[in-house]
Amino acid sequence: MTLEQIQNFQGKYPKQLWYLFFSEMWERFCFYGMRGMLTVFMVNQLMMNEKVANLQYGATQAFVYAFTFIGGLFADKILGFRKSLFWGGLLMIAGSCILAIDPKNFFFIGISFTIIGTGFFKPNISTMVGSLYHDTDSRRDAGFSLFYAGINVGALLGGYACIAIAKSYSWNLAFGLAAIVMSISLVTFLFTQRSLGPIGLSPLKPEEGKGKKWYEYAVYLGSMLSIPLIMIMVAKSEYTDWFMYIIGPCTLIYLFYEMSKCTKEERNKLLAALVFIVFSILFWGIYEQSGGSLSLFAANNLKDQVAGIHLDPNGVNNSANALFVIIFAPLLGILWIWMSKRKIEPNTLVKFGLGFILLAFAFYVFYATRFFADAKGMTSLDVFTIAYFIITFGELCLSPIGLSIMTKLSPKKLQGVMMGMWFLASAYGQYVAGILGAGMVSPNENATLPEKLLSYTNGFQQLALYALVSGLVLLAISPFVRKLMGEVK
Repeated sequence: MTLEQIQNFQGKYPKQLWYLFFSEMWERFCFYGMRGMLTVFMVNQLMMNEKVANLQYGATQAFVYAFTFIGGLFADKILGFRKSLFWGGLLMIAGSCILAIDPKNFFFIGISFTIIGTGFFKPNISTMVGSLYHDTDSRRDAGFSLFYAGINVGALLGGYACIAIAKSYSWNLAFGLAAIVMSISLVTFLFTQRSLGPIGLSPLKPEEGKGKKWYEYAVYLGSMLSIPLIMIMVAKSEYTDWFMYIIGPCTLIYLFYEMSKCTKEERNKLLAALVFIVFSILFWGIYEQSGGSLSLFAANNLKDQVAGIHLDPNGVNNSANALFVIIFAPLLGILWIWMSKRKIEPNTLVKFGLGFILLAFAFYVFYATRFFADAKGMTSLDVFTIAYFIITFGELCLSPIGLSIMTKLSPKKLQGVMMGMWFLASAYGQYVAGILGAGMVSPNENATLPEKLLSYTNGFQQLALYALVSGLVLLAISPFVRKLMGEVK
């Protein structure tokens, strides 16, 4: 099948999108299942205090997303998106298996395999979704919204199932489940990749490929040799600080070098992409409290009932957002198409600004949980869930649209790099999230539940203010950024 045949599909979605949907769904089951266990596992099993666990969570997640830039770079230059995705999946399976054997003693080595594997897998499947569409196809945002729903089906299932199995049965079994579903993801991709035609193949020409096969082997070997270094940096959060201080400036220098070889129009679009990237760091720094401070808040201060139904508070924290995305992402995608046909669809900048304002509203609701607490410091899981309902719409205004805008604003030769930079921005967001979460922890290590409630909700109120200001600033500068974007909407 040729690229033109793929892109000239009829209807709302290309069939290849569904194949990528299911591969991503199972990979996200693995990823969000692991993510949902991290902070609780570190506090309850590795006996870290809450402040250290927040910093450790931020460091781990920062490396996960930082390696997406490296994975995107190698896919662009050497492996191609398909081989990169397959290699990343194998590493994620290995990491989950290592953790299933002995999560306490092998925690950091298992996490290191998962970090590198996600770096090779995550940015490249998203880039292939973008390749299913012509540059001017108005259905692209709807396609990414549906793809994003697939991400969240996996997040819903993995986010609730893994933590429930870990707490009720065995941590080993929970990590083993992550390995099984990641294997399903990889098998799904292997059996459906033929339908992708030329999408995702190695960028090396056939005559070059034979002579430069050692490039590919060097990537595989280098990623394995980097595991001990990743273990050290993840285990010591101060090393994470240095890594984050270095990789961001180095990435920008590389991007500016690539921009020097672009046309003026391409450079303007890349500058616009950088604006989106900077604001996404602020968004994820606030949003990603779900894996750190909100996870510990759920474990300590939330009752176990939603609408009268008994549910694990950590399971709700890990999966409520995903459930709401599954329900509303396709509907929002259809709404964007409907508005686009009538030429009333808000542009991407307005969507981003709305995302921040809704995020602010959600964190004010998280703050408001303090007004529903009893004398023991236990508060309403219902109100907590309402906050996630609100946060979902903020996320849907930003994240799937962000994936789409990176592919729209990037030249073909830099799409993998720019998708990697989008996830690198998430790495900085995760890093900031860990620092912000650690700052919310009560200075009293033996704090009572009411003290923890006040400490965390004060932090949520501050984050709501940061989100509101960021959204208003973005809306204010939107006319300038809109000019840089040219014909891209």
